[in-house]
Amino acid sequence: MVAHVLRLRLALMFGALRGDRRRVSRTAIELIVLLVATAATVAAVLSLQTATSGTATTVIIVGGALFMLGFFLAPILAGTVDQLDPRRFAVFGLSLRGLPWVLALAALISMPTLALAAVIIAVGIVASAFGAPLVLAVLGGVLALITAVLAARIGMLLIALALPERRSRELTALFTLALVVVAVPVGVFVASMSWNGDVPPALETAASVLSYTPFGAAFALPFAAVAEEWDAVWVIGVIAVVTTGLLAALWGWLVRRALTTTGRRAASRERPGLGWFALLPSTPFGAIAARSLVYWLRDRRYLVNVAIVPIAGVLSAVPLLVAGVPLTYAAALPVAVMALFFGWLPHNDIAYDSTAFWTHVVSDVRGIADRLGRLVPIALISLPILAVAVPLTLAVIGRWSLLPVFIGLTMSLLLSGFGLSSIASVVAPYAVSRPGDSPFQQPQRATSRGAFGQAGALIGAVAVSAPTIWLAWLALSDPTASVQVPLWVGLGTGILVLAVGVLVGARFYERREERVMEFIETV
Repeated sequence: MVAHVLRLRLALMFGALRGDRRRVSRTAIELIVLLVATAATVAAVLSLQTATSGTATTVIIVGGALFMLGFFLAPILAGTVDQLDPRRFAVFGLSLRGLPWVLALAALISMPTLALAAVIIAVGIVASAFGAPLVLAVLGGVLALITAVLAARIGMLLIALALPERRSRELTALFTLALVVVAVPVGVFVASMSWNGDVPPALETAASVLSYTPFGAAFALPFAAVAEEWDAVWVIGVIAVVTTGLLAALWGWLVRRALTTTGRRAASRERPGLGWFALLPSTPFGAIAARSLVYWLRDRRYLVNVAIVPIAGVLSAVPLLVAGVPLTYAAALPVAVMALFFGWLPHNDIAYDSTAFWTHVVSDVRGIADRLGRLVPIALISLPILAVAVPLTLAVIGRWSLLPVFIGLTMSLLLSGFGLSSIASVVAPYAVSRPGDSPFQQPQRATSRGAFGQAGALIGAVAVSAPTIWLAWLALSDPTASVQVPLWVGLGTGILVLAVGVLVGARFYERREERVMEFIETV
């Protein structure tokens, strides 16, 4: 059985090099990129032999932990079809006891695993160069490789059991956004560190913590011996071995469950062409959110509004810099302006529906479903942008301790804007360019009533966020001021105004459906 599965694995690997010309070209490019990245990583790791022991230890432990996390998350994010899915072998009558370990052995024959093995060998060379015992260097490398392979196998099987084989591009986009929200701030934080020939204290602390976690224990094992911390060697070694054992047990249990359990899904909702409608719940809220997502991501009127916000945020700092305001204060303005305008964008969302709003009226949609559904697209757009803008701002200012302050400030302005916009879009809609028209074409208005909603949502968000803005200013100008108070005041303000705004807007929506429909038909 082992020989058959291994031959199948080799056939699948080299079979990717055959087929149509486009597939062969894509596979060749991916292989070249992987080889170049592996060579660069191995060279970088080997260059650590000339660094200090502390620097090499910190870089390898943190980098190794990221490799471990990447092997688990990569199958989930990529959504590729698993060639070694245990369910594919159910028809061959193979032993349930031996199949999990044969598949795990076959998983070692893959380009990512071979690349990781090359990096682990380089890590072992560096550890030995600093005086680590060869036994511990080899043991740590073997445990790291087995743990990474099992983590990848478990991630692939979990995603195969939880999601359809053919993942929609919308679901992939959501996973990508989640990755951006997490990875970019971490990358900016690490890149902004000042090494000055030594390891930054924050990164050294992170490496010390990761050494005692399943992610970094295998990589930290030989370097604990380099530091002659023998108590730590035993503790870290036990953690690494137990992690590998638990992952092996989990992998065996998942394989047996996959082969002995029948899926209960009678029919899949994932149908070709439905996109966001197939991904989101089959409820009024889900339908409105899906339709709004289609509009926000395809209609150039929405796209222009979204594109202008980051530009306006960056340009807002230019007058301050010209006037001589210190960079520390001027750099704090763009992210606040972006949060304010992102929260303000939905203030006239109903008017952009044009005649499509009649579907809400004839369907008797509840106001709460309409209000919340319309906020989904701008939330998915604004949160990743702000998650990138805040770390960049902190990197320019040079004070990462202000992170809670900026989280509170941006959430107060953004969520307050969402809440007030949920009221303004029903109470004071105004004419906008029709679908297909130029986004810069502004139609004539019969009344100036829309100006009140337009200004009210913007000024109101600033007004209710005034306490948070003041507390943020104090924390920015005084290093001894509290950074936790602006965080909780901002979050509390934003959540409260959002909840009240959605409820009030839903009430007005249910009372003014006919009037809003009449307004849309006349403009």
